Amino acid sequence: MTERETILDTSGLRCPLPILHAKRALAKLAVGELLRVIATDPSASDDFDAMLAYTEHALLEKIEQDSRWEFLIRKG
Repeated sequence: MTERETILDTSGLRCPLPILHAKRALAKLAVGELLRVIATDPSASDDFDAMLAYTEHALLEKIEQDSRWEFLIRKG
């Protein structure tokens, strides 16, 4: 069975908008589904680390490449 992955591109948005959009997207997913967030905000890494420290969601992957971040989150 393939896991469902939703992609949320927040490129160009500044803090706190990537986090707010991610929270809204996660609220629509079922437990266990995946959300891949793409962000270009320089503070995105710290912001997502802080958000996920206080939720039941799991960060499965964090990639930085060419001033672009990707976060793969499993809804808890």
